[in-house]
Amino acid sequence: MDLSDQFSLDHLIFKERTCRSCGKTKSLMDDFYLTRKDRATVASAYSYECKDCTIKRITEKRKEEYNPVPRIKDVYPDW
Repeated sequence: MDLSDQFSLDHLIFKERTCRSCGKTKSLMDDFYLTRKDRATVASAYSYECKDCTIKRITEKRKEEYNPVPRIKDVYPDW
């Protein structure tokens, strides 16, 4: 009995992953970012957060950090 008859390469390569933020199962290669550019295209080289959730998290974080300088008429009372 040969092991190659029982298992194929498709069983060892993950094609889908569940996002940790939204919980949806998405395509690994299309919907997740690589963690580093120099990594190979193996499943462990992809992040655990999908692209949509990553974009949403980054834009919300930047909105929170954006703190404009208050105008003078907003700081001083109008007497």
